[in-house]
Amino acid sequence: MSAPTRPAGGATGDDPARPVAPASPAANESTGPTASTGSTAGGGAVDRATPDRAGSAGGRPRRLPVSYVLPLRWADDAGLAELTDYLRWLATRVEVTVVDGSAPEVFARHARTWRGLLRHVPPDPALNGVNGKVVGVHTGVRAARHEHVVIADDDVRYDEIGLRAVHRLLHRVDLVRPQNYFDPLPWHAYWDTGRTLLNRALGADYPGTLGVRRSTFLGMGGYDPDVLFENLELIRTVRAYGGTEVAPAGLYVRRLPPDTAHFRGQRVRQAYDDLAQPARLLTSLAVLPALAAAARARRPGLLLGAVATTVGLAEVGRRRAGGAAVFPPATALAAPLWLLERGVCAWLAVGRRVLFGGVRYAGTRVRHAAHSERALRRRLH
Repeated sequence: MSAPTRPAGGATGDDPARPVAPASPAANESTGPTASTGSTAGGGAVDRATPDRAGSAGGRPRRLPVSYVLPLRWADDAGLAELTDYLRWLATRVEVTVVDGSAPEVFARHARTWRGLLRHVPPDPALNGVNGKVVGVHTGVRAARHEHVVIADDDVRYDEIGLRAVHRLLHRVDLVRPQNYFDPLPWHAYWDTGRTLLNRALGADYPGTLGVRRSTFLGMGGYDPDVLFENLELIRTVRAYGGTEVAPAGLYVRRLPPDTAHFRGQRVRQAYDDLAQPARLLTSLAVLPALAAAARARRPGLLLGAVATTVGLAEVGRRRAGGAAVFPPATALAAPLWLLERGVCAWLAVGRRVLFGGVRYAGTRVRHAAHSERALRRRLH
C-alpha cells in the first residue's frame, strides 16, 4: 500500500502549526462548559475563561467541519447528566457521533436522552475485536461526514480553543496528540499526573483523545482491535503507513478523573502497556532491584538523590509549554510515588503475561499491548 504524501514539518514537537491565541479579551466570549487556563501549542499561555470567538456570527458559534467520535460502553448512567450537558454544547460546534456499546437497556435510555441532539449508533456488528473501544472508533470514523475527526474517551472535555487547534493542525498532519490534564484533582489524579509530567519531560504523553484525518484512517484500514494500548497502536499505525504526527505539548484538553475504585483497577493494566515499549518496561522493572540494592548497601543518599532527580524531571515536564497553568506545583512531588507504583505493577504485568498469557480487560484476556512499527510496516506494505 502506498504511503500518503503530506507537507514537511509534521514531526513531533512543540510548535508544528501554532494555534493562534485570542487577540484580546474584548474579542472573546465564554464558549465551553468549563473555564480553565491552558496554552497554545507553541507554549504561550491562553486564558480559557475567554476563549476564541472566531467564526461566530451574532454571538452564535459557527460549526466546524469536524466530526467528533465518542466510543462508549457504560454499565450505569451515574455521569449521564454531566455528559449530556457537554454533548449538548459540543453538538453546536461539531458533528457528534456516539458509538454506544452499552447493554440494551442502557443504550435505549441513551437513545431517548440524546434523540435529536447527535448521531447515536451501536458498534457495527460486522466488526470484531477484543477491544470494544477500537470497534467503536472504526464504526464512528466510517460514519463521519468530515475529513477531520476527533476521537475522544467519555471523560475528555474539549473547549472551543482545543477543537479549533486540532482542526487547524489536521490541515497539515495526519494525526494530532493533544495533552490531557485532570480537573478536578482528587488525590489519585495528583498521583497519575506524576506519570504525565515524566512523559512530558522525556517526550510526549499519551492522551485519551486524538485527532486524525479520515482519509488516512480509511486508507490504512484502521488499526488492530485486538490490542490493549489502542492509542499507541493507532499512533504507530499512522506512522507505519507513512503519515505525519504532531504532539503539541501546549495543546491542553481537560479530562475528568476516574473514581478511586476505577483508578485502583487500572494499575496493573496500565503497566501492561509498557510491554509494547521495551525501554520503559526495563526502566520500570529496574526500580525495585535498585531500591533493594540501595537499602542493602545502606546508602539512603542514593534513594534521596533518585527521589530528587525524579521530582526535578517531573518539574521540567510541568513547566514545559506553559504547563504550570494547568499542572499545580505539588503534582511534581507525586512522580516518585507513581514511579514506585509502576515498578511494582510492571512485575505483576510481566507475571500475567508469562503465567496467564495476557491481562484481563472487559471480560476477556488481551495478550498484545501494541505492535511495533516494524511489524505494522510489514503488514501495511
